[in-house]
Amino acid sequence: MITKSPEARAAALLRDLTLDEKIYQVTADMYFDVDGDYDARRDPLCGSYRNPGHFMHQDRETPASPAEVAAKINADVQRSIDAQPHHIPPIENGEALHGAQWGMCTNFPQPIGLASSFDPALVGRVADAIGKECAAVGVRQVFAPVINLARDCRWGRTVETFGEDVKLTCDMGAAMCRGLEQNGVIATPKHFADNYSFGGRDSNYSETSERTMRETILPPFKTCFNAGAQSVMAAYNGWEGVPCSANKRLLTDILRKDWGFSGFVVSDYWGVEGLREAHNLVDSNAKAAALALKAGLDVILPFNRFEAVKEAIEKGFLTEQELDRNVLRILTAKFRLGLFDHPFADGEAANKVVRCRTHKALALEAARESIVLLKNEGVLPLQKEKVLRIGVFGQNAKLIPIGTNYSGPYKAPWQGEDAPTPLEALREYFGDSAEVLFGENSEIEQIAPTCDVNLYFTTILEGEGSDRSNLRLPSVAAVKAEEETGGLIVDKAEQRVCEDQEQSILRLCAADGNAVVVLLNGAPVDMTAWIGSAKAVVEAWYPGEQGARALTEILFGVTNPSGKLPITIPKTVGQLPLFYAHKPSGRGYAYCDNDGKPLYPFGFGLSYTTFALTGASLSISEDGAKVSFDIINTGGRDGAEVVQLYLASHDCAVVRPVKELKAYTRVFLKKGETTRAALCLPVDAFCYYDAAMCYGLHDGCHTLLIGTSSEDICARFELQIKDTRLMQ
Repeated sequence: MITKSPEARAAALLRDLTLDEKIYQVTADMYFDVDGDYDARRDPLCGSYRNPGHFMHQDRETPASPAEVAAKINADVQRSIDAQPHHIPPIENGEALHGAQWGMCTNFPQPIGLASSFDPALVGRVADAIGKECAAVGVRQVFAPVINLARDCRWGRTVETFGEDVKLTCDMGAAMCRGLEQNGVIATPKHFADNYSFGGRDSNYSETSERTMRETILPPFKTCFNAGAQSVMAAYNGWEGVPCSANKRLLTDILRKDWGFSGFVVSDYWGVEGLREAHNLVDSNAKAAALALKAGLDVILPFNRFEAVKEAIEKGFLTEQELDRNVLRILTAKFRLGLFDHPFADGEAANKVVRCRTHKALALEAARESIVLLKNEGVLPLQKEKVLRIGVFGQNAKLIPIGTNYSGPYKAPWQGEDAPTPLEALREYFGDSAEVLFGENSEIEQIAPTCDVNLYFTTILEGEGSDRSNLRLPSVAAVKAEEETGGLIVDKAEQRVCEDQEQSILRLCAADGNAVVVLLNGAPVDMTAWIGSAKAVVEAWYPGEQGARALTEILFGVTNPSGKLPITIPKTVGQLPLFYAHKPSGRGYAYCDNDGKPLYPFGFGLSYTTFALTGASLSISEDGAKVSFDIINTGGRDGAEVVQLYLASHDCAVVRPVKELKAYTRVFLKKGETTRAALCLPVDAFCYYDAAMCYGLHDGCHTLLIGTSSEDICARFELQIKDTRLMQ
């Protein structure tokens, strides 16, 4: 029976380790080719490994089964245990952005779509399923979730985020971390701390102020740690003159001293080498390793840097006592995980868990809640019984709508039985009752007039390493070629757009005034060229492996859309950055040729029914404020509405955002049904940093706004804070 704590066991083990053993614990390794002489090439002494399951599927006719992956990972673990003097098991890590990425696992909607559900409980269930599919094969740490705020949608990695809002990102990030960690999988929120800069440029130097960092960028990380995340990934970029991978202010002062974080920090891939190669901060890898480890980073990813750390100690750049702090954190995490006591996965059980019926049903449920209806001028829902012929256009209609970003193992496209493309889902839905035709761009005028329904599915090039300077839908000139530098975790296989999509949409709308445009994307697109011609637009994001079925259900009214935008959709790229929780302007927000307003605001989303909020009232207690209200389904269909509560502050010690989301709730109502609901704000929802950067409940006046988007407000309430007390 184990009686000592993980901390005590780690400290006792650390005292027995040689210097070389300690150094190995802060190193990691990854191999692209896991066949042939893999066992001979793999150094079994490292503390962490990229799990071989990520690389087992390439060049195979049939992907490796979960049991095969588990066996390979178990062999990796056993080899390390046998080779090390103190039998220390490694941490096998990987990605899990919207599904376990070691193989053909359940593929859920991309995070931007999950955020559209405004349903943290659902996201927690998704994370629980992902955690189970990771742990089932022995993957015990994942580099997820991404909790950077997407406040400039030119950033290619917008698709990976939960959108632009602090509160929503905090909730979704915490739900993901809890779901993963409860399965014995270490969650690793990333990228700490401010991962893109001007123009949406990925990993560019951050000019973000301390105030903005504290008010917006850091809260999601702190929330994830409070939810149990045991690790964090440092960002590539620099902040306040120091790269994040070696930023003591971030990795020690804020993370550990201010927040009490007791986990460990990993670098982004080659982040430590970047101190020399990208930031020009040092002239050797030994100095880079020392700088990072001394600042609070613990694991150097992705490749073994034993020699660099050894040289750093030999030359006095790093002391063994300093290294001990890093190693102690890593060993403590391993004991907490139970790796020393139960290091192996059950391969046969893995076969039963991965893409099981329950998980695929959850993927369908998540997809239903993630899809947002943006525009509907009486076109949707379509009526199945009146349809005999359907025209389907756009190359993405023939692809499973999962997106290329983090959607499959290394150099092997994700595939799974019972995961249809939009074209296949439509044919499945109609069977023999209607003809579903796929039309090429050149056939629009020929096919569309002969069809009862016409659908256009868009394509966009985006993702890690693919920032955008233009938000318009790509045309024939757009291509994303294979890049080996990004192919470690992201599919960079060549992808072409075969048509001028804007012209295709305009031609389709001219041929059929009721044509429906379906956006398959991970970030907002500029719709100004064609939005006036389209009567119905559906924002499907990348809804995952069951997303095509969910989309078909929504198009034909089987499911009522309920998703809400987690990000502002601008009219044009010239408005960026554009987000709703900005601080007041001294002059205004318009341009000489643009009113500055978004095309669709944060929190927006239509339904096939209508809702009314009435009877709203405010009550205040020493615990905070509560807004109660009646919500009525006034339409003819069952459906869900997301009621949102915003806070607008004035007469405060400092300038505050024009409004901030503070609470929300999804309410499902049958047609004609009424229910009483409430949104509660704890006292700390009114706290902010004053001019001296002191966080607390400072004096000020506040307006609570309740509505169905950041712009659709139904009721307002005034209150104030005086001497740390709330009052009306």
